[in-house]
Amino acid sequence: MNNPRIIVALDFGSAEDALRLVDKLQPNLCRLKVGKELFTATGPQLIEKLMAKGFDIFLDLKFHDIPNTVANACKAATNLGVWMINVHALGGRKMLMAARNAIPQETTKLIAVTLLTSMDQNDIEDIGLQGKPDQIVERLAQLTKDCALDGVVCSALEANKLRQQMGKEFLLITPGIRPLDGSANDQKRITTPRQAAENGANYLVIGRPITQAKDPLLMCQQLNSEISNLT
Repeated sequence: MNNPRIIVALDFGSAEDALRLVDKLQPNLCRLKVGKELFTATGPQLIEKLMAKGFDIFLDLKFHDIPNTVANACKAATNLGVWMINVHALGGRKMLMAARNAIPQETTKLIAVTLLTSMDQNDIEDIGLQGKPDQIVERLAQLTKDCALDGVVCSALEANKLRQQMGKEFLLITPGIRPLDGSANDQKRITTPRQAAENGANYLVIGRPITQAKDPLLMCQQLNSEISNLT
């Protein structure tokens, strides 16, 4: 599998725990996501170790700051050699353009977060955003595309409409993925892997269903087989 669609979220607090899990996985079956907790605890050294094992890395730090700061952060992340990085679309057009201009296209993939999948209508109203979650996501996705980023992180529930609106080249990366028998945990806008793929998601971010499985490799194989015949 040259382009694995599953991205395993390494939601750990130490390099030891992350590496213990990664040693049970195979780079032909999945990519890896390193987020704020693990990167803050371990720094770039872990990224190097994971890439040395053959894995593509999605560095999920959601840069959100003034344009110049975000541009420099994107350059630094790209220099690590990671496969994909992200910024937060709520940073606005100038920030998104600065991020795009900071790293060459066709190198590290640059995507934007729209709304966190933990947020529902009450959360959106609390922070003063207008509209329903899907409307806000559509606005932010269009802004991201206008700024020539490669795609967005979105809920799989929104992926079908975004795929229709943004075209087939625009990447859709969907967290909040749970197998049919899985629990929602702290996610609110969730779907199964098959639903996400059918809705047009390119890549599925999956954490606890794999990382807490008795056999993480078997779970990864099963999830791949579930979506292998879907485009």
